[in-house]
This record gives sequence, C-alpha cells and structure tokens, in this order.
Amino acid sequence: MPKKGESPRARSDRETNLRLVRRLGDAQGGVVSRDQLRGLGVSDHQLAADLAAHRWRAVHSQSVAVHTGPLDRLGQHWAAVFEAGDRGCLDGTSALIAGGLEHYTEDVVRVSVPRGVLVRRATGIDIRQTRRWEGGDLAPSGIPRTRPEVAGVRAALWAQSDKQATLLLTMTVQQGLTSAERFGAQLMRVRRHRRRTLVTTVVTDLLGGVRSLGEHEFAQMCRLRGLPEPTRQVVRRSPGGRWYLDVAWEPWGVVVEIDGIHHEWAVNVVADALRHNAIALDRAVVLRLPLLGLRVAPDEFFVQITEALVARGCPLVVAS
Repeated sequence: MPKKGESPRARSDRETNLRLVRRLGDAQGGVVSRDQLRGLGVSDHQLAADLAAHRWRAVHSQSVAVHTGPLDRLGQHWAAVFEAGDRGCLDGTSALIAGGLEHYTEDVVRVSVPRGVLVRRATGIDIRQTRRWEGGDLAPSGIPRTRPEVAGVRAALWAQSDKQATLLLTMTVQQGLTSAERFGAQLMRVRRHRRRTLVTTVVTDLLGGVRSLGEHEFAQMCRLRGLPEPTRQVVRRSPGGRWYLDVAWEPWGVVVEIDGIHHEWAVNVVADALRHNAIALDRAVVLRLPLLGLRVAPDEFFVQITEALVARGCPLVVAS
C-alpha cells in the first residue's frame, strides 16, 4: 500500500527493493542478513517499520525472516551462517545435511569460524573457532559449508558416541556424498584426536567395501571371534541379473546377508528373494542376519556362522 506523501519514484524504488529482497529470500530459505538488506537499499527505518508491522521478523541478531511462517532447514542454516559472520561456514553434520545427507537429524546447527573471530551465542546454533579452518575446505557453491569429506571426518570426531561416528561416516559414503578414498585423504590431516583410531578403522573398512553400518560391525565381530576375513560386496552374475552379496567366505561357499530396516520394505521383498534363490542355486550356504540380531543376539548368530564354515571345511583362526 502506498505511503502517505510518497512520490511515485520513491514508491517504485521501494517496490523494486522489496522484489529483490523476496527473490534473495527465496534462495536462502526466507532469511536475509541485515547487511544484505542494506545492500539492497532497505533503510534501517524501513526495516524497523516492517518488523514493527510483523511483516518480517528478526532471526537471532544478524538476519531477518522476510515472511511470518516457520523457518525451514535451509532458512535455519542461513541464519546460523549469518550469525557467525563473513567467515562462518556450516560444518560437521550441518554441512553434510546441507550437502544432501538424508535420514539424519541434527541437534544444533554447527558453524565453524577461524581462530580469533568473534563468536556470538544464539539458541540452536553452536559456533566454534577451529584451528583447522581453511578456505580450500569450503564447497564451491551454495550455502557456505565444508566439503562432504571434510565435514564427514569432523562430524565423526565431534560425534557424541563411537556408534554415531561410525554411522555418519558410513551414511555419507553410502549416499554418495563422497568416497572412502577422500575420507582417507582428510584423515591424514588429523594428527591427534581421541577418536582418530576408530575413524581410521571405519574408513579402512569402507575402503574394503563395507556399505552399511551392519557390515562394519560384522567385520569387527569376525575379528574378535577369530574368523577368517570375509570378502565384502561380492558380485554374482546370473541369467536373472547381477547380485551383490554383503559378506562371503568364497572358498567355502558361505554367504551372510545382513538385513537392515530397508529389507523390510515391500519394494525389496521380491528382489531379495530372487537374490537369495540365485545364490542358493549356486550351491552356497546363505545365512540371514537381521541388523537387530547383530545388536541383541550376536553370539547366537555367530555360532551358526561358525558351524556353517566348519561344515564346509574352513580352518578357523584361534582368537588371541
């Protein structure tokens, strides 16, 4: 609505500015920084008026939501970056999620800044100085964030538990955000950390072909029980197609299929049955191991696996 006494030129300029603000806000989850607003010609007086009229609302201290609805994840991420300042970037799990990681929920938005930068405090944001901050670690486009291989290693080091660290590394590779090789290169930069050994073990397993959290845990349990190292992600070809086996002891024809929650989905039932039958026709012993079973009853399942290997003539290794 035109303001009283406003000239046509001033009204046109204001409407142009508002269109630019809306366009920028659409690209940033509805959030625009106060510096961006000034750069687009929005005066402090006009900003105060829009906030007072509840057309816009302040987000933390450095940004404004140019709508009145809830902020989506993209808007929350941009608000966190603006709060950190010009050199702030999403890091750890937040950078992974912004880069496309699915089926994982962050507790707070993690933002990194170089040492010496002012750190502001805001609800739901964890802004921290890091000595590892380097400009070359940033993703080339989009919201300022570290590249997946950098973010994944840091997320694992900062995780609340070893299991969470393992999950984050595995999901990142499994969903194609980066590769185990790139994780390995980043890990070489970590000189000292209490979780460095664990992360090294997980990345080594990922390089060996493990494609799920269950397979990583399974490999560890084999070592603890003195079983021979199985081959992972073995490819089988038949007239019906190409099949990938989770783990296999090929010399003795024993296969273990580790079933995560995705195996319960209806779309996978037929494919899983066809794969199971194709392997059985190849005269291999196929044992099914639900991921839940690996959690709550590993000993019982490993008794069966050991029996299958012994029956096929496998000389077991004595655990030290």
